[in-house]
Amino acid sequence: MTHQSDFNSNLDRTTELTDLEIDLLLKAVFRLSGYDFRLYNRSSISRRIQNRMKVSNLSTITELTNMIIHDEDYLHQILNDFSINVTEMFRNPSFFKAFRNEVIPKLRDNAEIRIWHAGCATGEEVFSMAILMEEEGLMEKTVIYATDMNEDVLEKAKNGVFPIHKMQAYTKNYQLAGGKESFSQYYNTDRQYAYFHKSLLKNIIFAQHNLVTDQSFNEFHIIICRNVLIYFTQRLQNQVHHLFYESLVQGGYLGLGDKETLRFIDIMPSYNEVNGNERIYEKIE
Repeated sequence: MTHQSDFNSNLDRTTELTDLEIDLLLKAVFRLSGYDFRLYNRSSISRRIQNRMKVSNLSTITELTNMIIHDEDYLHQILNDFSINVTEMFRNPSFFKAFRNEVIPKLRDNAEIRIWHAGCATGEEVFSMAILMEEEGLMEKTVIYATDMNEDVLEKAKNGVFPIHKMQAYTKNYQLAGGKESFSQYYNTDRQYAYFHKSLLKNIIFAQHNLVTDQSFNEFHIIICRNVLIYFTQRLQNQVHHLFYESLVQGGYLGLGDKETLRFIDIMPSYNEVNGNERIYEKIE
């Protein structure tokens, strides 16, 4: 007869071994690629590992680790699995509307405006910001730096080509965000894709940047990093927020995702809450 204590002991050991396997896999990824996922939210990383194992018909994480060590293409696939690429144009329209109404008026007198979209994925929010700044008459003096750790998604972002079936939802987002024109004027279409006008790209710089391991590279008036930090542990969130703080000019603005907050971040007293509902903050010291 198996006792409950024996069952719990076996379960604890299984959990411990799984944690060890994940630790070894993430260490191997870091050693081989330089990308450090060891302080990412463990439950999120675990789900992505399990999905890759299922697709590859593997029974243990150790088998997965062995494959990434001996197969560079497979390592590349794992890096894509771990990167965060969920995005859409004018995502959470109320954020962009608040930005337009509450931040834009304070930027008009700037001689130049530098914006950093950190973790830009395939670029939908970058193009959204370019459209917003164009409509507000500020794009000529604006430079948008769009960065991501994943080179593959950056290549897609540079093209400004998105599936046409998403345009209806994106048009609704644009309108709810306070869009002033007909959204369709910003792109041409064929039967499959919407091709955004190259003129929107003229003041956008795409570059690879890893929030976990890379340093500040400029001073910005605005930093947008939405729905990326939720995948990080508290320790890593604090680290990245210090990076953002160092990268903002005095009086600069930080925009976070709707599930993110400065509330539990040690640098919170250095910010003023501009719009708590939309997670917009101003650096005050």
